[in-house]
Parts: sequence; structure tokens; C-alpha cells
Amino acid sequence: MREAAFVKQNKAKWLRFENVLVNKTQITPDELSSLYIEVTDHLSYAQTFYPGSKTLVYLNHLASKSHQIIYKTKRESSKRFITFFTKEFPLLMFQYQRQLLIAFLTFALFVIIGWWSASTDGDFVRSILGDGYVNMTLDNIEKGDPMAVYKEHNEIGMFIGITINNIKVALYAFIFGMLLSIGSIYIMMRNGIMLGVFQQMFYENDLLWESMRTIWIHGTIEISVIIIAGCAGLVLGNSILFPGTYTRLDSFKRGMKNGLKIMVSTIPLFVVAGFLEGFVTRHTEMPDWLAIFIIGSSLFIIIFYYIIYPRRVHKKEAQDIEAQLETPQIPDFIQ
Repeated sequence: MREAAFVKQNKAKWLRFENVLVNKTQITPDELSSLYIEVTDHLSYAQTFYPGSKTLVYLNHLASKSHQIIYKTKRESSKRFITFFTKEFPLLMFQYQRQLLIAFLTFALFVIIGWWSASTDGDFVRSILGDGYVNMTLDNIEKGDPMAVYKEHNEIGMFIGITINNIKVALYAFIFGMLLSIGSIYIMMRNGIMLGVFQQMFYENDLLWESMRTIWIHGTIEISVIIIAGCAGLVLGNSILFPGTYTRLDSFKRGMKNGLKIMVSTIPLFVVAGFLEGFVTRHTEMPDWLAIFIIGSSLFIIIFYYIIYPRRVHKKEAQDIEAQLETPQIPDFIQ
């Protein structure tokens, strides 16, 4: 990579780091350490490809100045748990909006494929959902209670079982990302096809609305978690495929760390989805407006926290940095 292209690609990170060092902007130790690691990686790259350049001198200055600050950083604040969800994670999630979109489109594509396959081949439904489940559902439909499956177990047992299952599926979607992202795509394919087949089966029996108003009470969050976990898996897989200026091992470590942070953000969602399926979905007698309100509220929370809010936090962070930045202290060739 040419030196000018290298500077253009990374100068925003360097300017942010410079701002932290010059203006003493308060950030968490993890954030400071992450910036330090990036700068030192860039320094190593510059030492190899741009010896004696101004870029090398500048990066060496940043790395040296930051070393002392990192090891003088005070112990983490007791508010770290709160700031993780309100600032640290949204800033991280902003970087991975593309991966989130890819995960969503991938899942949606396989839902469509599942629906279409089920509509053209009746045996496909049984091959995906199993004869036992299909027969049970058809029996429930004949009895006039198509959603009876959600009433068969007690609330607490169902809540615990569903929560554990959701965690297992999400972890698979993340960990399988180590298979160069293909594993995460496979998990999303499997669950997307299953959802498409399931909905098409109810459509064939003129019960599409009944099924949607019922299963999406918990399914909105449950499916969202699978997509978000798929996003985390893509972050992990892409860190191996596209290390950029990092060594492949360092890139993998960074992808694993960031992917785990995305997974941590879903912990409250696991609990809420399990609670809704165990305690709320079974009440099929609830009015449509209440079911729509729960589904709409769940969808709004997901879209706001994973798409809208990260953009707002990033915009505010950028404005704060721009306001505090003392441009005379930045080398001319970086500006």
C-alpha cells in the first residue's frame, strides 16, 4: 500500500488518539488500550514499508507518548457496566452496521427460500420440521387451537428451556464464524429456512395471521438475536479473512473480542424472549391490539438500540472530538 493511501485510510483513528493524548479526553481503559494496539500495529507496518518517513516519526511519537498514559490509567469505574451498554457497545456496533445488514439480508433470503420450497413441495415441510411436529400441529388445528404447543408446558419450565435453547443457537451462530464466516451463514440458513417453512405451513391452512400474531410476540426478539449473533459471527470470520494492517492472529483476537461484546449485548434479549415465550405467547386469547403492541415495541427496541442509537452516539462522539481537537498540534502531512 502506498504511504498516502495508508495515511488516508487510518488518519481518523490517529487524530482521535491524538485528541485523547492532548486534551485528556476521558475514555475507558479498554478503549485506550485498543487505540494503543492499533497505533502500534500501524507503527510496525510503517517501520517495514515506510522507513525514515514522516508517518513513521509521527506514529512513533504517538506510541511513545501513549505508553505512559496507559500504564497510569486508574482502575475502571464502577459504572463500567452502564457505560458499556450506553456508550462503548453502541460505538462498537456502529462499525459493524454493514455486517448486521448482511446478516439480516442473508436470513431474510433463506426465509423466502424456505417458504417457496414448502409451497412447491409438500414433503419439504416434513423434512424440515419433522413428521411428529407437523402431525401435532395439524391435530391442534383440527381441534381449533393451532397454537396449543405453547400451552403444553408450565411457564417456568418453558421459560428456562427456551432461554437455554436461544443461547445455544446464538452461540453456534457466533462460534461457527471461525469457519471463515461460512458457519454463521449456515446457522442463519438453517433457522431462516425453518421459519419460512413454518409460516408457509400455517398460510396453507389459512392461519397465517393467527400464527404471526402469536409466534412473533416472542419471535421478534428471538429471531433478532439470531441475526445479531450471525453479525457477531461475520465479525469473527471476517477478522480472519480480511486482517487489514493487522497480523492475522491479532486481527482474529480483535474480531473475537468485538464479537463477544456483541454477544454480551444480547444477554438481556435472551431473558426477555424466553419470558415472552414462556409466560405471554400462551395467551392466544389476548386481543390483536395487545399482540401488535408487544410485537411493535420489541421491533422498535431492536432497531433503535442496534441501528439508530449507535449512529447517534457516533455522531455525538465525532462532534465532541471535532470541538476539542487542537489542529495546530497535528502534523501538517496528516491533515
